[in-house]
Amino acid sequence: MSKTAIFYGSSTGNTEAAAKEMAGQLNADIFDVAGKPTDKLAEFDNLILGTSTWGIGDLQDDWDEFITELDEANLEGKVVALFGFGDSESYGDSFVDAIGTLYKTIREKGCRIVGACDTEGYVYVESTAEVDGKFVGLPLDEENQDHLTDSRIEAWLAKIQPEFI
Repeated sequence: MSKTAIFYGSSTGNTEAAAKEMAGQLNADIFDVAGKPTDKLAEFDNLILGTSTWGIGDLQDDWDEFITELDEANLEGKVVALFGFGDSESYGDSFVDAIGTLYKTIREKGCRIVGACDTEGYVYVESTAEVDGKFVGLPLDEENQDHLTDSRIEAWLAKIQPEFI
């Protein structure tokens, strides 16, 4: 059994495509949170959680329904990484805020959060996903910086993989 799993919610397919790309590179299992895979959270040591940000900082719909499950899950001792999509041009004042929402949900749950990213190269006004001058996960912007998505994913996976148990 793989020790790494990716849990994602996707409305337009961007987050799903990124999750599948990551799963292929990591040989990880993959779960759409729309299917409510609550029991699967306990089966893996390493979790990657992916979401897109909708409207003005809202969680993707499936995550909005699954966030309670995540909040109630035992994440003690797990390694968790976060990624997500946002639109820095149209929603620069809430860029990838959904990553920030996931982070706030898990930060006190006894897991080790890895995969923080520099803010350099991103153009935005504000983000709840920025903590102490870094993004708490990997921000992706398919609307304005799609040419950087693959290279950002590749570099991020190379950074987080050694952190996994």
